[in-house]
Amino acid sequence: MDLPWLSPYAFRIGPVGVHWYGIFMVLAILGGLGYLFDRIQDLNEDPDRLASITFWTIIWGMVGARVVFVLANDPQWIWQDPVQILRVWQGGLAYDGAVGFGTLAFWLQLRDKPFVFSRIMDWTVPGIAMGIFMVRIGNIFNHEVLGRMTELGFGRWPEQLIGSSIGLILLLRFFYLERRSAPPAGYQFWSAMFWYAVLRGVFGETTRDNPLFLVHYINPVWGIGFVTLMQWFTPPILAFTGYMAWRSRRVVIEPRQDLGAGTAPAPAP
Repeated sequence: MDLPWLSPYAFRIGPVGVHWYGIFMVLAILGGLGYLFDRIQDLNEDPDRLASITFWTIIWGMVGARVVFVLANDPQWIWQDPVQILRVWQGGLAYDGAVGFGTLAFWLQLRDKPFVFSRIMDWTVPGIAMGIFMVRIGNIFNHEVLGRMTELGFGRWPEQLIGSSIGLILLLRFFYLERRSAPPAGYQFWSAMFWYAVLRGVFGETTRDNPLFLVHYINPVWGIGFVTLMQWFTPPILAFTGYMAWRSRRVVIEPRQDLGAGTAPAPAP
């Protein structure tokens, strides 16, 4: 969607403009953290340590979000204008990078407690899904993440709404599985990342007006194109997340009493 009459600013405080994009991102983070910290009460863990771990995970997630955005959309900044990389308010962030870097940072801090790591990662899914949903709405106000033009009568693909709907699907799926099957530790997170990669790679990237790499195919009638950089990364991401989701079903991680990890999960069906 390209709506030039929309202002990216919600309001101004003197010379400083507050972006809708930033407001939506903050709301998603707060909503996700609220759910996460509510569920963390089920674990017998030091809340101060978990708060510190969460803080550094968010920081590295933001770094990863910017790095992947630049690599996927404007890699020329690296050698032409490196300072532009630091201007996070110009260009945007990539949720794939946020999840990837954030997960790695979180694992490095909790690798000695696999059950705690897996269970908490499950509880991050609602926050991740809300972030995808709300940040894509923010992209509409920022006039970015545009879809390709088509000849089908509706002009440009509403790429932001396509991306936002992916977040909504992941959110509904999470709570459906929570109510229906009580999945083992780790399954919710890895399976959500698997389906995110499927939906993003097949639908989001195909209709999004992104640069193409190595293979350059564009159908101007349908307004689709491939292969983008993120689509090249989709197969290995699917292989890894699919394996981890399968493994979480087959190798149930038991909480260890010496780690104070809470109640054991139900056996995988």
